[in-house]
Amino acid sequence: MRSLLASAAIILAAGPVLADPFTVPSGTYTLDPTHTSVVWKVSHLGMSNYTARFEGVSGSLDLNAEDPTASVVTVVGDPATISTGYPNADEKDFDAKLSQDAKWFNAGAHPEITFTSDTLEMTGANTGKMTGDLTLLGVTLPVTFDVTLNGQFPTHPFIPDTAALGFSARTVIDRTDFGFTELAPGIGAEVEVLVETEFTKPLSEES
Repeated sequence: MRSLLASAAIILAAGPVLADPFTVPSGTYTLDPTHTSVVWKVSHLGMSNYTARFEGVSGSLDLNAEDPTASVVTVVGDPATISTGYPNADEKDFDAKLSQDAKWFNAGAHPEITFTSDTLEMTGANTGKMTGDLTLLGVTLPVTFDVTLNGQFPTHPFIPDTAALGFSARTVIDRTDFGFTELAPGIGAEVEVLVETEFTKPLSEES
């Protein structure tokens, strides 16, 4: 029992500090692409949920640690970096079709998918609803994400002189609202978007 309690104490001491209040400083944080995934899910003929992701994602978080509702998140996704895991890409490059075809993501004409937050409503100590403008295929509409602050480190245990914090976020959009109507509704109009991400900030930078 004593050994179990000691192990638990070590884990708690090493783990991230949850929000409220923030223990990381205010300032501009940069999205960490090595610990970020943007996955989308869409119904395939009602039989399964087809999943894919964008490999190319960048962004920033302007954090107001004293008033989190005043923070602003900006994220940019590159539709040319779709990754579906489709087999035998040398025979059929399905990723290229989805990303480049004018009936799908049309990356040549619309090389960026962007989201910029406008408001954040706190729903708990470390949860909130973040609303902002999503631009897809040149159409901009308001979208609300359910966001959870998973943890934060005033000093990252693996990166010296760096603060870090990480989030999960989820939303559901209707792609046809953006003029993205190909094969709907057989290929679902509703698309679930799941985001896992971390942001970092060198402590040497002025906040």
